[in-house]
Amino acid sequence: MSTEAAHANTDAPRPSTAWSTGSRVWHALLAAMIAAALITQLVLLITGGADVNSGHAETQAPLGVRLLRLFSYFTVQSNVFVLAVALTLALNPRRDGRGWRVARLDALLGITITGVVFDLLLARLVHPVGAAWWVNLGFHRLAPLMAVLGWLLFGPRPRVDWASVAKALSIWPVLWIAYTFVHGAITDWYPYPFLDVTELGFGAAFRNALLVLVVAAVLAVIAKALDAKLKPTPA
Repeated sequence: MSTEAAHANTDAPRPSTAWSTGSRVWHALLAAMIAAALITQLVLLITGGADVNSGHAETQAPLGVRLLRLFSYFTVQSNVFVLAVALTLALNPRRDGRGWRVARLDALLGITITGVVFDLLLARLVHPVGAAWWVNLGFHRLAPLMAVLGWLLFGPRPRVDWASVAKALSIWPVLWIAYTFVHGAITDWYPYPFLDVTELGFGAAFRNALLVLVVAAVLAVIAKALDAKLKPTPA
């Protein structure tokens, strides 16, 4: 090998280093975007502005109730999951662990469902303007797109096993559905029209909730297949 070739090989970035840097930057940007959207939404809520999830200001409700409702939305919880996972990957792109795998998969499934359900069912119901428009863009458009693309590009993988799939489907989504119906029965407030028992009846609302779980299960199986098929990330 010539001296020039040896020097070129020395200067070339190692694939693992390039992947690690790309993952850190991508997930740091994702975390910063969600954090900015969440902080902006909190400021809007505190100052009597719009809640982008409902499409209007809820100034008649006490601040504590408004905050509780904000964090009752599947959208917001999914974004918080993605924010937490993105921060860990910005710090350590090779992050692993049994609990982390479940959180990572829940974040991926939740934010994917958020994007799909918003496009299919909710986008026509909300018309945010000003700062709320940007919050809506972050929560419902950018976060799903960046989270899914980040997982496809940077992994880390393999991380999706059947134990993680079972826990990801049986813990947070089930708890959220149970909380939503109990909270709604007490307050007559439901985060989404397709879960509103007062309008649809419990049977129809519960059927819609189960449909969301079925969609999550299908997405989890797809994620498991892709996680096994795509190239493992550098060690």
